[in-house]
Formats: sequence, C-alpha cells, structure tokens
Amino acid sequence: MTDAATIPPLDPARIAEIRAAGGEITPLEPLGAEVRGIDLRRPEPPHEAARAALEREMAERGFLVFKNEAQIEPDDFLRASCWWGGRRLHSTHGVHPATPGNNHHIFRLSNDKRHGIPGVGPQWHNDGSFNTDTFSHSGYHIIRPAERGGGTYFAHQGAAYDALPDARKELWERLSSVNSASGVVHPLVHEHPVSGRKCIWLHLGMTGAVIEKAADQHGFRLLDAEELTELCRQYNEILNAGLENGYAINFEYQQNDCVFIDNLAVAHRAAPEAHLPAEQQGLRIMHRSTVRGVQDLAPGFGLPLQLDIYGASPLGDGVWRGGGLGFRWEEGIPMQN
Repeated sequence: MTDAATIPPLDPARIAEIRAAGGEITPLEPLGAEVRGIDLRRPEPPHEAARAALEREMAERGFLVFKNEAQIEPDDFLRASCWWGGRRLHSTHGVHPATPGNNHHIFRLSNDKRHGIPGVGPQWHNDGSFNTDTFSHSGYHIIRPAERGGGTYFAHQGAAYDALPDARKELWERLSSVNSASGVVHPLVHEHPVSGRKCIWLHLGMTGAVIEKAADQHGFRLLDAEELTELCRQYNEILNAGLENGYAINFEYQQNDCVFIDNLAVAHRAAPEAHLPAEQQGLRIMHRSTVRGVQDLAPGFGLPLQLDIYGASPLGDGVWRGGGLGFRWEEGIPMQN
C-alpha cells in the first residue's frame, strides 16, 4: 500500500453553514456524519449554502444520517431525497404490495417477504450500475430496525483506492466493467465529480464482463474466468479490509433514521444479519429511494457507453455473460440485487 487510506475531517466552513440553517453535523467514525436539527418534513431544502455544504460533506465522507425526532412520512423522505445530485427521483425497481400508497418511488425491503422484498444487496455494489448515468445518491428510511441488529456496510471507495498497491492501481485504471443486465460500460476507477478523488467502482452482483485496455494503449481484451474471479475477490477484499483499516463501517440503524449516500463515493452491502429470518433477528423494514444521475459514469479509452451484452463478444475469448446476476465469482454466495 502506498498512500494512507484517509477520510477527510468535516470542513469548519461547511459546519458553520449548516449551523446557520439550524443544523448540527458531527462525524461518525471512521466515515459518514450525523445530522440533527434539519427538519426533513419541511417543504423546501435548507438555504442553498447549507444544502450544498451537506452535499459536499456527503461526497467527502460518503453518507449522512439524519436523526429525526418527529415521525418522517414516506413523502417527506422522498422529497428530501431530491435535495441531492440530480434533484429528481429515478426509480427502476419493483413495487412490493405492502408499499405505502403503492408508490413506485419506494423500494420496500424486509427480511420477511410479507412486508418487503427480501435478500437484496448481499455483495458490495453501487446502485444503478445498469444506467449510463448511475444514480447520484440513494436514500434509506428505516421504518423498523431489527431488534437484534442487521444494518448496512458502507466503504469509502476513494480511501479504498488509496489503499491499493501501485501496480494494482495501474492495472485497475485500465479496466472497465460491463453490466450484465444492460451492457452499460463503466470505468473500474473514476474521478469523483465533486471531491476529485480517484475511486474504485464495481458491482459484485451484476457484472457480465471486464474489458482491459492494453498497457501499450493498443487494443482491448476481455478478462477470462480466472482473471475475473481474482479481480472480484480482490475488490471484495479491499472493501472488507476497510472495516479493520478505517475506511468502512458496519452501520446499525435506529428507527426513523434517514440515511443518504453519495453513490459515487461509497459502496454498500447489506450486513449478513440483515437477511436473517424475522423469527430469528426481528422484523426489519427499510424504504430506499434513488436519485437521477448528474452525468454519465463514462469509460475512457474511446469505449462506448453501452455494448450488446446479450450478443456475441466483440472482443473474442473471455467472460461475456448477459442476464440476471452476471458472472458468479464464488460458488454458493448470495447475489440477489
């Protein structure tokens, strides 16, 4: 490892702007921040300087958790989701029968299929990887936390990049993933549009191929099954390592929390306990929102934004797998998205 894997502290000027709007922000360790005093029930966001300060801290530290004393209704949560990024909801998921008002912008998750969709997101991923303009932000409203725990792991992808050995950085910067459901192509390493940090980015449950640009800048090839398996394992390992090395967190929710994440800054996955049966862990219910992207997460090297993942490989031999969950990099692991 070459660079220290660091999460920046809160910026004093941004703390002052948030305070001027009646809010208080405090860091969580090792990443994220907690916000109090900003009422998500308000019809408008806080004044622009405070809103922008909150969004910038989300880009730097990965996510914000709003602690709400008053009950937050689904419409409050969805309206507050539109404070960030593309400022409009972009919803692509199914609607569970228990969803309030059958609102198609709410993705209702649970560890009991009677109350929500179970088993979602067990591997590290970013939401909306099937879109060229991936979701800028996602929101999570905790309707009911499980009594015996079961939260979400968040990992800072800029700090994870810093933790890579130099040789791996050089290789990964020449790789692009192809989404198994849509054929959309994304760089494995990108520059965050707000923070400017280099960040790693790969969906471990929805990748159909990975393209390598040759080191001499001439030509492309597909990773074969052995290489792609090793890449996915290394990606999984570098994010998991953040739990010990200070750039990932096992975040446990409290009832009525609203968590908003910068979807280009942090990867996430459900904690294993989140998928345990309600009879064992207690009933868990969460509402998720997704926000329209601001720009395409476009690959470099002249690669197109999208390829026909269901057609023949355009690059010869190697993994080229369309549909559903894509390439299974480890036997037996859950990969539902």
